[in-house]
Amino acid sequence: MDPGTGPALGAALAPGAGPTVAAAAAPGTAPARGTAPAPAAGPRREDEADVIVVGAGPGGAAAAYYLARAGLEVLLLEKATFPRDKVCGDGLTPRAVAELIRMGVPTPEADGWIRNWGLRTYGAGHRIEIPWPELAEMPSYGLARSRMNLDETLARHAVAAGATLREGMSVTGPVRHERSGRILGVTARPVDGGGRRAGADVTFRAPLVVDAGGVAARLATSMGIEKDMSRPMGVAVRTYFRSPRHTDPMMESHLELWDGVPGKSNLMPGYGWIFALGDGTVNVGLGSLSATARPTGLDYKGLFRTWMHNAPAEWELTPENQIGELRSAALPMAFNRKPHYRSGLLLVGDSGGMVSPFNGEGIAYALQSGRVAGDVVAQALAQPTAYAREKTLRTYPQILGRELGGYYTLGQVFARLIERPEVMRLCVKHGLPRPTLMRFVMKLLSDGFDRHGGDWMDRLITALTRVVPAS
Repeated sequence: MDPGTGPALGAALAPGAGPTVAAAAAPGTAPARGTAPAPAAGPRREDEADVIVVGAGPGGAAAAYYLARAGLEVLLLEKATFPRDKVCGDGLTPRAVAELIRMGVPTPEADGWIRNWGLRTYGAGHRIEIPWPELAEMPSYGLARSRMNLDETLARHAVAAGATLREGMSVTGPVRHERSGRILGVTARPVDGGGRRAGADVTFRAPLVVDAGGVAARLATSMGIEKDMSRPMGVAVRTYFRSPRHTDPMMESHLELWDGVPGKSNLMPGYGWIFALGDGTVNVGLGSLSATARPTGLDYKGLFRTWMHNAPAEWELTPENQIGELRSAALPMAFNRKPHYRSGLLLVGDSGGMVSPFNGEGIAYALQSGRVAGDVVAQALAQPTAYAREKTLRTYPQILGRELGGYYTLGQVFARLIERPEVMRLCVKHGLPRPTLMRFVMKLLSDGFDRHGGDWMDRLITALTRVVPAS
């Protein structure tokens, strides 16, 4: 069976149809308002698909891969042209690596992947190295690879599975049913490598759309899914340096950043990281966390430059060794945009605010939510009735809430505690010298714990995520 758009959407699939369309089915054939349209067999044009995925980052590529593997016709739209950069730490925790393994993505060192074996942390005059834990649910190593290479690798992996990738397509808005408001496709503008218009607007049609377009979440906003300003928001700035330590086997984290003022050095908000990429360069960044999404007024790039004046000398993070500009990005956290499914639209990754409040990681959760979305959509389109399809689609936010909701609730508590530098210093001063405590903290902050069994630390963290209300 070829799950399709159904006769109820005949008008929507007509050439030249506008952003809102009316159903044109014979009496008795149209699905109930707001429910998933019925599949239908038959050939499709190149602007039609079973599912449209907007954004070819890790979340979009994962969703497209799993949907294509399920035998669905998938259209993956990306506004940029590969290779393209994204502001990111370029570090993949073991949880993210586990998702790559599920997708069957090869990660040999010869192809530019570098493994790391744990985390080296500095703070309050202390230094500690903690290896990634030995777990049943994920490997005991992390990876690093620049987003310039990672995203294209994942997108091509989705194409190899059967997805159709259209680069240089900037999605401008949803196509919606004029009565139910259900999404029926998207409009897009062809653009060149500089983001300039490169052709006439195009309309793509599909009964389901996945928004993996990042923090802006334009489709979600157009569908009335607004950002929750009470949820945590992070900001990251990063650049690259040539460094003699580009093969360092540990991720490095600096929990205290000092302004270096002689005689009265002050602690600055945020934390720093240095991730070796194995190609002669390192990714160096600064992250700052706020308990809410309201503007902080901080000069993040200024904070970064001040930190660089006091950075560890052995990394040689000097102006002469800097390559590329210093760029910044917002990190939407703790499910700050909900619901994750509404009227044919599913939110994946940053679009749904799935960055961890504990450590600012988004790649693992983008990959995970893309996997869950792909599975739910495939199951839904196999259902025989509109009611059953819609019922299945509505399990998507339930699954995400069950898997991540409690963990993100704990993360919101963490964000409120450590957003002030003096509180962070107190925690670091008394916690870092205690290896057992730090192993527990590392498991919690990196989401590196087994949710089914494991040691006493895993069981305790799992219990905590289940007793708190889901985010």
